[in-house]
Amino acid sequence: MKVYIIGAGPGDPELITVKGLNLLRQADVVMYTDSLVSERLIAEAKPEAEVIKSAGLSLEEMMDIIIPRVREGKVVARVHTGDPAVFGAIMEQIIRLKQAGIAYEIIPGVSSVFAAAAVLGAELTIPELTQTVILTRTEGRTPMPEREKLKDLARHHCTLALFLSATLAKKVVQELKEAGWSEETPVAVVYKASWPDQKVIRTILRDLPEEMHQAGIRSQAMILAGWALEPDQEKLAAYRSKLYDPSFTHGYRQGVEQ
Repeated sequence: MKVYIIGAGPGDPELITVKGLNLLRQADVVMYTDSLVSERLIAEAKPEAEVIKSAGLSLEEMMDIIIPRVREGKVVARVHTGDPAVFGAIMEQIIRLKQAGIAYEIIPGVSSVFAAAAVLGAELTIPELTQTVILTRTEGRTPMPEREKLKDLARHHCTLALFLSATLAKKVVQELKEAGWSEETPVAVVYKASWPDQKVIRTILRDLPEEMHQAGIRSQAMILAGWALEPDQEKLAAYRSKLYDPSFTHGYRQGVEQ
């Protein structure tokens, strides 16, 4: 027996993977992050499954539930929001499972960063404009490693995807400005991407705190910043990939001189 750590996706129940959904339906025990995972998705569990909410549990309490169930021969699905590998707090669970001699398997999911980009109709890596996306957060109650301060990462001037930063918009603006970002840099915020009550803000760096305040967004929001978020996408027409450039030769096509 093993524990299946399943990425549920960003919210829309249809954005879980086929494998993740199949395992959820087979599980004898389903422990899920009830503050972030759709109840419609958890309703896919079989009627006799034991369903446990984890939002109010400590790590130790979760393990005291999971480990005995596995040893009883039950299939356990530990369901996380988005993709478990990004701000999923799964390593501390994995370590304790290993200490208990229990196997595990991670089933990846759709991260909120990609759900937010889809909502915005955005490509985060525009050829010759930005080819790098940094997934990070702003320092709050949990400190950041010394070499990963936002203002230092922002000096790369690539696309930024900020998790867990909705209450720190003023600090985001301050640190990006310290990194040399223009106040006119496009910024987008997606609250609860793919959920029925989703909200979208398109603004510029200078106006980010006020726009978020006006919208009442203080949690469950993805902040995306950089010139790939330019709302007038016609301005990005000059940035083309070589892959579809008619003059560019690659393994599947001979380029034609223009």
